[in-house]
Amino acid sequence: MPVEWQPVRQSRTHELVLRSIEERVFAGELKAGDRLPPERELAPVLGVSRSALREALRVLETIGVLVAQPGRGPDSGARIVRNPDDALGRLLRLHFALGSYSLHDMLEVRVVLERSSFEAAARHAPAEDLDAAEQLVLRMGEPDTGVTEFDDLDTRFHVLIARSSGNALTSTLTSAVRESVRPLILRALEGAEDWAATATALNAHRQELLRLVREGRGAEAADLAEQHIRGLHGTLVEENPGE
Repeated sequence: MPVEWQPVRQSRTHELVLRSIEERVFAGELKAGDRLPPERELAPVLGVSRSALREALRVLETIGVLVAQPGRGPDSGARIVRNPDDALGRLLRLHFALGSYSLHDMLEVRVVLERSSFEAAARHAPAEDLDAAEQLVLRMGEPDTGVTEFDDLDTRFHVLIARSSGNALTSTLTSAVRESVRPLILRALEGAEDWAATATALNAHRQELLRLVREGRGAEAADLAEQHIRGLHGTLVEENPGE
């Protein structure tokens, strides 16, 4: 029986560079904090042009595993880092905007993440994290806190609670999901007829959440968090049924 040959899949040069760097990370030869050799040294070793190398480095920078510092000083060059929050948030925000995920999808994921975060935080959160969360809540309650700052503080509050739960991936996903729908939430807050009253009600809700976490009442905090998400976020879903 004759052999059926299939076309060989070709990779672009920068993809081969990516694969080479990934293999060294997987093998433990490259770790966070390590610096890559200068372009003029690395390109000939890999047998690629410097433009192909730069393209690969830009991809790695976009996905949050590399930072490139221009110049000639001791801090210049490309360094391996761990920065998943910004990268994943950027990726999820773009796919949400393109319609890969619906608002309803985001709502359900937020519910799962927030419930998990508040339940775990009630068991594991260090006192210093809860103190930092309280400072955010206090600032949210100041009369001169505008909509944009309030939303920024609120995002930091939820991400901090997720981080204090002890699960780094939950924290990263919470940050990414929150950032992806942030423009819609901000627009909803800006459309409030009485911002002062809305801010007071939202801040009272955060205070109650924090109190329940401090008292170790994780199940109640999780229920309250879900109630809030399905209230505000659910309203966004109803207003954007085609999303």
